[in-house]
Amino acid sequence: MNETAVVESRAGVATVTLQRPDAYNAFDLAMMERFANAIVSLGGDEAVRAVVVTGAGRAFCAGGDLRWATSFAGGAPAAFHTLAAAFHVAIGEIRRMPKPVIAAINGVAAGGGFSLALACDFRIMASSASLRQAYTSSGLCLDGGGTFTLPRLVGFARALEIAALDPTIDASQALSAGLTHRVVPDGESLASAQAFAAELAHRSVHAFGVCKALMTDSYDTALEAQLERERAALSRCAAHPEGVEGLAAFVAKRKPRFGD
Repeated sequence: MNETAVVESRAGVATVTLQRPDAYNAFDLAMMERFANAIVSLGGDEAVRAVVVTGAGRAFCAGGDLRWATSFAGGAPAAFHTLAAAFHVAIGEIRRMPKPVIAAINGVAAGGGFSLALACDFRIMASSASLRQAYTSSGLCLDGGGTFTLPRLVGFARALEIAALDPTIDASQALSAGLTHRVVPDGESLASAQAFAAELAHRSVHAFGVCKALMTDSYDTALEAQLERERAALSRCAAHPEGVEGLAAFVAKRKPRFGD
């Protein structure tokens, strides 16, 4: 059986490649279960300090495989219910993973691929790549956390417009809208994402993870509660080995050594 989610690790950076290029890396249940298992495993792997997600061939990910869904034995509603369960395990793990996750968007990211890209902490797009939510044009609503991440990235009104009109968003538009962090020449998205991941891996991943969790939860937290969470988290960071190293390096006026 061909592997449809391939993991390679080097120097603290793990790269997960979606591997159904003939289907533009659209995912059926077997593929999504492999991907979710890989993400869960990487989240608990202390040797991995950053994760890159990309797609094989010409696409990042075309989302759920609609041909698979419409031929599912229990019908399309049952197919989406089952597929979303596995997909949402992966999305939840990415958002809760205490390490950076970077999407290397080498081609089209549509449907679930759009939501997957937005769930990552950072996005690096090839200049010819594009984003498209695609769900509503097929009479479906966004899943994969798309209704959570999209309005937080572009604002509520713009997110509704994208849901209503389903535009194709090219790389330059994505950069202007805040949907991607960098645009690079075609063929360089993966290398650029891996280089960025390596840079992040040599910084305090623990501090990043704490900030990521605090920011994710801040939308549903009152100011006073958030301040108390920050105070408790700051004390925990100071006691963590990376906090101890960072403070010692500051006092000694040297560069801290994280992840060495």
